[in-house]
This record gives sequence, C-alpha cells and structure tokens, in this order.
Amino acid sequence: MFVDLTATYGTVWHCGLTCKLLRLLPDRHMVMELVGNHSFTFTTGNNKWSRFRRLKNSVPRGSALTPLLFNIYTSDLPTTVSRKYAYADDLVIMYVDGDWQAVEGVLIKDMATIGECLQTLEVKLSTTKTVSVIFHLHNKEAKRELKVNFNNVALPFCSEPKYLGTTLDRTLTYRRHLKSLHKKLTSHVALLRWLAGSEWGAGATTL
Repeated sequence: MFVDLTATYGTVWHCGLTCKLLRLLPDRHMVMELVGNHSFTFTTGNNKWSRFRRLKNSVPRGSALTPLLFNIYTSDLPTTVSRKYAYADDLVIMYVDGDWQAVEGVLIKDMATIGECLQTLEVKLSTTKTVSVIFHLHNKEAKRELKVNFNNVALPFCSEPKYLGTTLDRTLTYRRHLKSLHKKLTSHVALLRWLAGSEWGAGATTL
C-alpha cells in the first residue's frame, strides 16, 4: 500500500510535535524556536497588511528540517502486521503472503489501525491517492487486483505506481521507468548536440 497524506506539512499539530521534541531535546528554548515561534500576515494587494497571527499547525515550508520534524511527529505509528517504510511524508506498508485474501485482510486491518493514529495526529489520509499494488511473477494472475478498503471506501489499485521518483511494475523489472528515463536523456543529448554544432555551436567552456 502506498499511503498518501493530504497537505501533510501544513497539518502538523504544534502541541503534539512540541511534546515529542521535548523528549529528544533537553533545551526548551530550542524546541520553541523550531516549532512555536512562527507567525504569518497577509496583504490585500493595496499595501494594507493584516496583524501577525501565530501558526498553530504546520512545519516550516522549504526548510531542510521539515522532513526530519515530520519523521519525529510520526515516529510512534502503531505496530502492524505489515512492515512500514517511511521517508518524510511518503509512507508504504507491505505484507508478503501467497494467499490473496490473506494479503487483503491484513492490509485492510492495518490501514484501519494506521488511520486511527493519523486521525489522532490530525493528519488526513487521501482515499483517492492512496493506492494498493502487488508484485509477483505469476503471469496468469497479471490482471488480478487487490481489493482494499478504508473507512468503507474502496481504495484504488495501481499496477505501476511511482515512489520516490521511480516507477515500479508488477515484476520489478523497472522497464517503464527505464524507458521514460531513456526518452528524457535522449532529448537532453539531442539538445547538447544542437548546441555543440561544429561550425557555429557554443564552446566547450559554455557547454
């Protein structure tokens, strides 16, 4: 299961994150600088600014610390039968079994468990972008799809999901990903050839 979280960094609960940071960092002032002392203002376009308001949610956008802060915020996800793999807000749960129904049953149960925890953390799960996927070498079952639901909503199945910039396929050959990469590199090489024309092209230093 590839779990998609909606507006992840903007929904982080400051009070919950502060409590978790205080367990790791003994300096209260440092924690407050990381989380608590953030405010915002806005303008209507005619150079009139609103009063400063204190942010009660979210982590700093574009900061190198943002993924780390979110990892700390979600570090206490509950124990599940499935294995969990997380990189910042990209969460994957995986279960291995030769029985299709067993896989579906475990994933449904674990999704419910994770969903309850995310609700406590005030992080919303997207039921349209969270997808199930299966990897195997049984060609006879190539068109078989997993049936997993969350809160009585059927989650979509994706045969070739994209994770951390890599397109995966059922047999993990990475064929589609490599074709896409080849196409992109070919266009870039063609551009360099055009720029490096022997008679009028740019010099080696420019290239």
